[in-house]
Amino acid sequence: MVQAPPFLLVLFLALGAHGLSAKKCSLTGRWVNDLGSNMTITTVNANGDFTGIYDTTEEIEPSPLLGSQHLPNQLNQAIFGFTVKWTFS
Repeated sequence: MVQAPPFLLVLFLALGAHGLSAKKCSLTGRWVNDLGSNMTITTVNANGDFTGIYDTTEEIEPSPLLGSQHLPNQLNQAIFGFTVKWTFS
């Protein structure tokens, strides 16, 4: 069995990877965590900025959220973060 040098394997993967299309990550919709809190993202603009509402089952009223999604990096991983302006009852 002939073993290819690691350099050739890396070169092959690098040349083949450019043809892969980046998958889009759609954040729009309703997200529920293990504790029953709901995050509903209503809009995501072309820059990746998004808005929505965060709602819990506790004494916190539905609160607005604002976030940003970065385009996929070289590893095709979308990264996003958000903040919530809490409204207490």
